[in-house]
Amino acid sequence: QVQLVESGGDSVQAGGSLGLSCVVYGASLYTYDNCMGWFRQAPGKEREGVANITRYGSKYYVDSVKGRFTISQDNAKNTLYLEMNSLKPEDTAMYSCAASPFRWACRGVPAPADFGYWGQGTQVTISS
Repeated sequence: QVQLVESGGDSVQAGGSLGLSCVVYGASLYTYDNCMGWFRQAPGKEREGVANITRYGSKYYVDSVKGRFTISQDNAKNTLYLEMNSLKPEDTAMYSCAASPFRWACRGVPAPADFGYWGQGTQVTISS
């Protein structure tokens, strides 16, 4: 059974930085030609994709975080990361990691329906 566990959420002031982690249990990031993604959901809004990365390191970012967020992974540690810099109040949301066993899920803007495995989320709050 695949389980994803996020950590690193916190409350910081605008302009600050945070690093999120997502450990994958029950499967190896090497096992599939997969796609890993970060999503976020603010109160009253739909879940939106933030960034994704293929097993081989190809990355995609949505425009709102491009240049500020960095997605990465450590396959040896089975861990996905999201480094967030120059944070803005509009980045406030519950951040979740997700996994798909199919690389095509990384073809563009991360779509929640393309990902079958989800973590429980970690809260990020940015104050102005």
